Amino acid sequence: MEAFLQGIEKIHFVGIGGSGMCPLAEILHSLGYTLTGSDISESDNVVRLRGMGIPVLMPQAADNIGDAQLVVYTAAVRADNPELTAANERGIPLMERATLLGLLSRRFARTVAVAGTHGKTSTSSMLAQILLQADLDPSAFIGGRLPLINANGRAGRSDVFVCEACEFKDHYLQMTPAVSVILNVDADHLDYFGDLDGVIASFRQFATQTTHTLIVNADDPNTLKAVEGLEHAEIIRYGADIHNEWSAQNITLRDGSYGCYDLYHHGEFVTAVTLGVPGRHNIFNSLGAAAAAFLCGASGEQIAAGLAAFHGAGRRFEFLGTVKGITIADDYAHHPTEIVATLTAAKALPHKRVWAIFQPFTFSRTAQHLEEFAEALSAADEVIVSDILGSRETNEWNVSSQQITDQIEGAHYLPTFEEITDFVTQHAEEGDLILTMGGGDVYKCARMIKRQLEK
Repeated sequence: MEAFLQGIEKIHFVGIGGSGMCPLAEILHSLGYTLTGSDISESDNVVRLRGMGIPVLMPQAADNIGDAQLVVYTAAVRADNPELTAANERGIPLMERATLLGLLSRRFARTVAVAGTHGKTSTSSMLAQILLQADLDPSAFIGGRLPLINANGRAGRSDVFVCEACEFKDHYLQMTPAVSVILNVDADHLDYFGDLDGVIASFRQFATQTTHTLIVNADDPNTLKAVEGLEHAEIIRYGADIHNEWSAQNITLRDGSYGCYDLYHHGEFVTAVTLGVPGRHNIFNSLGAAAAAFLCGASGEQIAAGLAAFHGAGRRFEFLGTVKGITIADDYAHHPTEIVATLTAAKALPHKRVWAIFQPFTFSRTAQHLEEFAEALSAADEVIVSDILGSRETNEWNVSSQQITDQIEGAHYLPTFEEITDFVTQHAEEGDLILTMGGGDVYKCARMIKRQLEK
């Protein structure tokens, strides 16, 4: 990285508020680079970056790049973006976000890349929490805000870099981590990978680029298929079976949803674990985090303490408050598998009714999983679906949110957050849990509901 950025002091980020851009900006800012950024809408990340002294400009325009010596952009930015056009015309080097992350990761002797179709942010956050509380001083790149540091990214002084590794368009293939955690492999981003076999092949390539240790979920057949026959790196398995290197035994659920278990290593008891986040799926996310934390030098007691103190990352079953007996929470779930996991956890909590307010994210994913979305959402007591957030796509599939609600008895298609807010505040009752879900900006709807209830 030093070789490439040698002589570069000023960097401009196009779309700096994105979940993959914000932590990079936070880390480079901590390393002393002068940053500017732009985005198309206000967000929590934008507010936090401005609070750090990083100028974030709107709307996006050619003049925003100023005297930058490097312009960083995301895959979501269109080729005709005025800032990219201006950089090209002025001969300013351009770098895609994933490339910069790959370069950054190679600065560290012990980069721990957390990959998987689901659970990356929660698991990398758990791992960072354990290592930070253990005073092991890691650097971190996380797709959601970690409350402990109130940031998505940080620059530490150790040689450990906890890094969320995203499979979207093979971005994680820019990395050569020392350690990789593979949580699960599922059919997602099929507009790029084509089918599940394409996803598995991508994760296999990622595994081959891991130089030292692979930590894999032995309970996920697709993960095992991805690493089958690989001998270049040590493979550490975790799961429910005590014959795995790491396992969870004597599992119980506190308050119906918070995992408690005995952590075992090579069949020997290590420590009792009580999780601070709901959902059975988080038991197995925490096993992956525990195995990685142990490799980085954390003790069993430090692992248990970090997991108990971790109460979720931003937008990962994030409780926003209770107003008039009505609880509001928000979650990033944007794939049917994630919705099932989130609603299973929610239904186990002691609430009267669970409201699922879902914003589909991208037309392609909605079209490919239409029936699965309907089936997953049906677990909720009340279901509302907003318009699809198309993001980088055009609706060539002619898909709509109403095609989801038409398959769910009693569900409502309400296009806008304003309509949803009015409906929910008129019909929610004391004891209900209002849960917004999606990969877009549906968290804004959760806050609108909270504000209106407070009025």
